[in-house]
Amino acid sequence: MSARDVIANLRELADLTSTPNGAQRLAWGPVWREARHWFNGKLAVLGITPEIDAAGNSWATLRGASDRTVIIGSHLDSVPNGGWLDGALGVMAGYEALRMFNHQRPPLTIKVVDWADEEGARFGRSLLGSSAAAGALRIGEVEHLVDKDGTRLVDALRENGVELARMHESQAFLKAIDAAAYLELHIEQGPVLEAMNRPTGVVLGTFGVERHVLRFTGQAAHSGSTPIPMRRDAFLAAAESALAFRDIANRHTTPDARVVCTVGTVKVEPGIVTAVPGACEISLDQRALDAPVLASMLNDAREAASRAARNNNVSVEWRQVWRIEPRPFDPRLIELCAEAVREVTGEAPHLPSGPLHDAAEMVPHMPAVMMFAYSSNGLSHCKEEDTPEPYLEKSITAFLRLVEKTVHES
Repeated sequence: MSARDVIANLRELADLTSTPNGAQRLAWGPVWREARHWFNGKLAVLGITPEIDAAGNSWATLRGASDRTVIIGSHLDSVPNGGWLDGALGVMAGYEALRMFNHQRPPLTIKVVDWADEEGARFGRSLLGSSAAAGALRIGEVEHLVDKDGTRLVDALRENGVELARMHESQAFLKAIDAAAYLELHIEQGPVLEAMNRPTGVVLGTFGVERHVLRFTGQAAHSGSTPIPMRRDAFLAAAESALAFRDIANRHTTPDARVVCTVGTVKVEPGIVTAVPGACEISLDQRALDAPVLASMLNDAREAASRAARNNNVSVEWRQVWRIEPRPFDPRLIELCAEAVREVTGEAPHLPSGPLHDAAEMVPHMPAVMMFAYSSNGLSHCKEEDTPEPYLEKSITAFLRLVEKTVHES
C-alpha cells in the first residue's frame, strides 16, 4: 500500500476538476461527472466496473472469499470553490484499499462507495444519496427543490440517470450487502487535531443536532422618546438569550462531552436606527454526541429564552427547523481504529464529529467508524483547505491499516 500514490491521485483529481478558486465538483453537474469518469478509469485498471444504485451512488466491488463485506465510503462531490481533500480523500483511500487487495483474494468482500451529493451544496439537502440508501430520505421534502439557476432537483437527477421517485429502491441494494463494517476517512474540517498537533484522530460519532428559530415579539417604538424602563425591546431579549445559550454550552462541556451552540442568524424588525426593535428572530443550533445532554441543553435554552422574554416584557415563540439524533460509532471498530492510529502515529486522540457525514446514515444499519485527518487552520469548504503532506501520509497509512485489521478480524 502507498499513501503517496493516494496523494498523487488526489492531486491529479484536483488538477482535473478545480479552478484557481478551488474544487468545482458540484453534484449532478458536468465537472462531477468528469470526476466520476476519471475514477471509473482508475477502477478499470483493476478490472472493476462500478454499479450505480437507484440513488446515483457508485459502488466498486472486489470479491473476497466470503460475501461478508467491508464497505469503505465517502464522496467525490464538492461545494463550489471547495477543497481538494474533502470527501475525495476517503474515496481515493478506498481505491488504494482495492489496489492493496487486488492481487490476492481477501477473506471478505470489499466495496468502495462514492455517495452521491453528500454536500447538498446545490439543492440544499446534504447526504442525499446515503440517506436514500439508508431509508431516511423523504421524497416529499426534496421534490420541489430548485438550485440558484432555477434547475429542479428532479431534472438534474434525471440528467444523470436517476429518477427521484425511485431513489428509495437503493435501500434494497444496501440491504442485500452482508455488511461487516463501514469505514470512512475524512479530513476533520476543524481545529482540534491541529491544537493537539496530532495527524490523525479516532471519531467517536457524529453530533446530534437541535436547530430552531426563535421569534421574540415586543413593541416597536420611537427610540428618542421611549424611556428604557418602558421599552419592550425584542432584540435585547434575543441578545440576552444568545449569551445564555453560550453559557449553557459551557456548562454542559466536559472533557468527555464536548458540545457546541451557535446563534448564526439575527433578523431585527423594523431594523431602523430610530426605532426600538419590535420583533427579532434568531437561529439556534445546538449539537452534542450524547442524547440526554442534547435534550438537557435544549430544555435549558427554552427556560433561558422564556426568562429573557419576561425580563424584557416580550413574548417568544419557537419553531423547529431540523433535528437528528446523535450517531455514536461502533465500540469495537473505535477500538480497532485506535489500534491502527497508535501503530502509525504513537497516539490515538478521540474526538466527535460536529459536521454530519455519510457514515452517520450507516450507523442504524451496520457497525461504522470514521478516522479524521488533520485540517490546517481548521479550514474546509474553501481553496485553502489542506493537510501537511507528512500528516496526510500518516492518516492514509493508519486508515489502510484499519482496513486490513477489519478485513481480517470481522
